Amino acid sequence: MRGQTYVILSIIFVILIAIFAVTNVSSVEVNYFFWKTESPLILVILFSTLMGVLITAAVGMVRMYRLQRQIKMLRTENHKLQQQLEKHGLLEEHQTNDHS
Repeated sequence: MRGQTYVILSIIFVILIAIFAVTNVSSVEVNYFFWKTESPLILVILFSTLMGVLITAAVGMVRMYRLQRQIKMLRTENHKLQQQLEKHGLLEEHQTNDHS
């Protein structure tokens, strides 16, 4: 259900951005650091939105990668600790199968 909500909100956001961009078609002066140029406002809005999405996705992917590495490390550590408990007879056999 959470995934569907995310998709629906994303579609609504895209529609709102598209409507906003289409209603702003006049030409504006864009000041880049070393030069100025005239661009349609619709392109400025769409480009800014695209860059925001790309930057957010990149940051999210880096965070996801770090979390996946941490999960892998913690699972390895958990497995080693379970082996030590079994070695010393402190963990029953049926408990190890439930947590794997």
